Amino acid sequence: MGDTTAFPGLLLWPALSPSTLVSGLGKSTLINSLFLTDLYKDRKVPNAEERISRTVAIIKHAIGIEEKGIKLRLTIIDTPGFGDAINNTESWRHVEDYIDQQFEQYFRDESGLNRRNIQDNRVHCCLYFISPFGHGLRPLDVDCMRALHEKVNIIPVLAKADSLTPAEVCRKKMKIREEIKQFGINIYQFPECDSDEDEDFKTQEQILKNSIPFAVIGSNVQVESKGRKFRGRVYPWGVVEVENPAHSDFLLLRNMLVRTHMQDLKDVTREIHYENYRAQCIQNMTRMVVLERKRSEADFPLPLAITDTEKERLIYEKDEEVCFTLLLHPVINLVIRAISTYLFICFFF
Repeated sequence: MGDTTAFPGLLLWPALSPSTLVSGLGKSTLINSLFLTDLYKDRKVPNAEERISRTVAIIKHAIGIEEKGIKLRLTIIDTPGFGDAINNTESWRHVEDYIDQQFEQYFRDESGLNRRNIQDNRVHCCLYFISPFGHGLRPLDVDCMRALHEKVNIIPVLAKADSLTPAEVCRKKMKIREEIKQFGINIYQFPECDSDEDEDFKTQEQILKNSIPFAVIGSNVQVESKGRKFRGRVYPWGVVEVENPAHSDFLLLRNMLVRTHMQDLKDVTREIHYENYRAQCIQNMTRMVVLERKRSEADFPLPLAITDTEKERLIYEKDEEVCFTLLLHPVINLVIRAISTYLFICFFF
């Protein structure tokens, strides 16, 4: 039996754990392709009228996968309805509240008595799907990612890369990277390699950094071409292979999520995003205690003020006496030694 590792929070946005973006970007297909499962077999696709009227929902899916003998429990949080309304002002609030709720629950469990059996439901990764049909990031994309980038590891994904030529993919990637930097969006940063790392590893890390945003293609259909069977899509102009690095970044994304960087995603969540939330909670609690104490002192000002002042004065005087004694102690010792020497000389003569 292999070990079981928990990777509880993968957020798709607009389709990947809390997913955020308009419908129709292939989020469901990509998730099924990534983890070789069918999470949406019972899903009913809403029509245009239903999309406009519905609100953002939070749907959780729990799946189990196995990588090289390691059993992985994965929770995928989908947010259907994001970006579908006419007015999308603060439509990311549901996702932000969900992430905060998981932090709050973990904080409560961590502060309780049974801290050994804490169930970690924090969101460790948010796949943010970007439409290939625009000219970069939309205002909704910018506002959404800026609202979440201090709470979760954001990994931008360029959806439906097979609708673009290789040259268009390169241009869009450069444009999106420029806008991410321009608008001050903090996406997930791959860790820097140590100087003694293997050259192949350094090269692979640089490839990952240059691939942001990951241009992906999803398909659950087996295609046969030239005697080979593979997952892909058939077009009049040719065949697209999902797992072909020349066609998409699918393999890079999958390996990064479940093999090479899964632990780092969890570490960054624990050490940065959750610690920021925890520090803010402690600061708010301290502020509430101070305000409550001041309110209590305001209700009984005279007795408490006099008692506290008198105690502080006595403690201060005692400290002064101790300090004065410690300062005089060497001088007294010298005087005693001098008198003893003088008496000894007198007695001797």
